[in-house]
Amino acid sequence: MTSTARPGKDVATDPIGFEAHDHASCISAAVAAAEAHCQTEGLRFTPVRRKALEILLQEHRALGAYEMLDRLREAGFGSQPPVAYRALEFLVANGFAHKIERLNAFIACAHPGASHSPAFMICRRCQSVAEAQSSPARGALGDAARATGFTIERTVVEAEGVCPACADKADA
Repeated sequence: MTSTARPGKDVATDPIGFEAHDHASCISAAVAAAEAHCQTEGLRFTPVRRKALEILLQEHRALGAYEMLDRLREAGFGSQPPVAYRALEFLVANGFAHKIERLNAFIACAHPGASHSPAFMICRRCQSVAEAQSSPARGALGDAARATGFTIERTVVEAEGVCPACADKADA
């Protein structure tokens, strides 16, 4: 599967989520990449899983499972919580989405197919989320882990603050 990073963007450092971009292209590229990955890996990209990914891709903000369930119900996919939870679990397990623990919600992965340690910047005003890469093994956390003989296998960084759009509104 290929990354959905835009041309000229460095997948390793550029956050995706706060800047303006061709959102329709972003969605279609991510869905096509998911379809290709599922076909290559022999995974079932069912209609409900596809719709759940499309829903997550519609906005660069995290959605809770019950909001996802409401949207899936509106799209005709049933109203039982397992419908949403199973689709979200599939998307997370296969690298198409992440769970934002701070919000107990889910967001589409901005770098599907890339092995990475995500860092999420969460706007406390509008709840938009940008995803960037973190390098915990190179920073203070990595130093502490090495000093104790600990091997970091997975990290997720979640930072709360104010996005550029909300900061601009506050300045106006």
